[in-house]
Amino acid sequence: MKTDFVEIFQTIRANLQPYTANGFTARVNSETVYELWNEKLFDANGDKIEVSPFASVAIEENAVKFCLLSMTEETDFNKILHPDLLSHSIDDGSCFSITKLDDKLLEQIINAMGLNFTNFKQKGWV
Repeated sequence: MKTDFVEIFQTIRANLQPYTANGFTARVNSETVYELWNEKLFDANGDKIEVSPFASVAIEENAVKFCLLSMTEETDFNKILHPDLLSHSIDDGSCFSITKLDDKLLEQIINAMGLNFTNFKQKGWV
């Protein structure tokens, strides 16, 4: 069980980094913030979009914040994400406040990353 925010951040970041091989760019890569973006031009709902965020992780004052970005508005997180991960949900359900990380929760986070990647692939964004 990891409780050190730096350790939690580094573990989640390490699992996000392989997505750079799938066309994502680390727009922010510091000791406390890591953001992956898709910089491919695409049409979404008839709009031309130059960049789209994929996921981020950041050390905050009271937790590590992990976000799945660009999930669709109609995404029902309750149906696709594990209830244990959802129990850490903040904001609109696409961000999570992590203060303790065990293997089970890490597996759920990795699975959520995969679901977000599938969402991007289905939309032709990567």
